[in-house]
Amino acid sequence: MNLVADTRANRIIFLCINIFFVFVLALIDWKTGYEVQFFVFYFIPIFITAWFCGRSPSIMISTLSAIGWFAADIESGHEYLNFALLYWNTLIRLISFLIVGVAISKIKSLLDKERKITSELQKTISEVKTLRGLIPICCSCKKIRNDKGYWQQMESYISTHTDALFSHGYCSECAKKAFKESGIELGDGEIAEIENESLSKLKMASPATNKNSEDRRQ
Repeated sequence: MNLVADTRANRIIFLCINIFFVFVLALIDWKTGYEVQFFVFYFIPIFITAWFCGRSPSIMISTLSAIGWFAADIESGHEYLNFALLYWNTLIRLISFLIVGVAISKIKSLLDKERKITSELQKTISEVKTLRGLIPICCSCKKIRNDKGYWQQMESYISTHTDALFSHGYCSECAKKAFKESGIELGDGEIAEIENESLSKLKMASPATNKNSEDRRQ
């Protein structure tokens, strides 16, 4: 909250300074006379306002700059054959000021957005879980010792440190052994058929698995 208030206060300060800057420029423009082309210096407060304060304040400063030039041109005694030319010149300067102000504020907005995206990307990259280095694993039960010194199931450990999820099943040899211990004799072809069926079910369940993985990352 304090940061927002400080930023708003800084913008108000910048805006007030640039309003005063425009007034000084108009005064100098009047003193130097209409023969000296001075309007290019009005772009300075417009640029500063657009960069530090945003689009709306830059439009206000652009309008004030055009009014300041208009007043200075009249007070300097510049005579026109057709008074409409004064309004035309003022309009052209106003459009130029507005284009510069809006363009600069847009560039600043895009840079801020890019900076924010880069920061979020770096944060996301820093949070990506990877497994590196030497991992202590039991040669018998295949449990892994975690950072706290506790032995953890391999699946649980890998799921904790990565985005991988596990689906349990039997290889051909273990499946044949399990069925044999249950009193069921199956051939290699039947076991392969069971494996293919299990693989098909796993592929069908993969969208839900990916969704769960995304939820875990969030």
